[in-house]
Amino acid sequence: MNWTIDINCDVGEGVGNETEIFPFISSCNIACGGHAGDMDTMTQIVKLAKHHNVKIGAHPSYPDKENFGRRVMDISKQDLQESIVKQLQRFDSILDQEQAELHHIKAHGALYNETAKDKDLAQTYLEAIQEYKTRTLLYVPFGSVIAELAHQQGFEVWYEAFGDRNYNSELSLVSRKLDNALIHNPKKVLDHILPIIKEGHVRAVSGEFIKIEAKTFCIHGDTPSALKILMYLSQELSKHQVQLLQ
Repeated sequence: MNWTIDINCDVGEGVGNETEIFPFISSCNIACGGHAGDMDTMTQIVKLAKHHNVKIGAHPSYPDKENFGRRVMDISKQDLQESIVKQLQRFDSILDQEQAELHHIKAHGALYNETAKDKDLAQTYLEAIQEYKTRTLLYVPFGSVIAELAHQQGFEVWYEAFGDRNYNSELSLVSRKLDNALIHNPKKVLDHILPIIKEGHVRAVSGEFIKIEAKTFCIHGDTPSALKILMYLSQELSKHQVQLLQ
């Protein structure tokens, strides 16, 4: 049996490694100015993605560059929605300018993690991106609140799993404050994602095997070993009958 997956990276976040990693991924999530990025970086990365035939995604977040969007903000529903709309409108203007298509939207950091479990916040987020429902899809975690609401409201979704992050038994990500949050070793990343792809389960840090589904797998662009991981996967996945989405 053969499997086909998408591999995505968060980019335009100031690391500057996009030229190196783009040959090894099939989609990307470009920071829209909330946690990182500006009009210049968005334009540069969109052009690069087009050159490498990498599917383009918007990566909105809490408007919090100080904390890189990784902390929950005390912000009103209206202010958050206005920020998300503004981030996406700016990104849209660049896509129009570069004659590029929006493939997906993926929330960043704390916004991603909180919409996975907070129904009110998930609804706030979906209302902010409502106009994109018929033209793009969402990257969301399997079994999450945001996935359920998005399905109910007619959004197309791709379930996402994290190749370089460990999971708790309820499918939340292990906190970055803990030493075992990240998986740095390329071989361990492969061992982590193959059961997700082939058997529909992931080994949590507790040792339990937890049901999960994923079509797209994230390797964080700001992980120091990101390029090594991606190069290793490009060499090894085909040996396990896994192909990268074209």
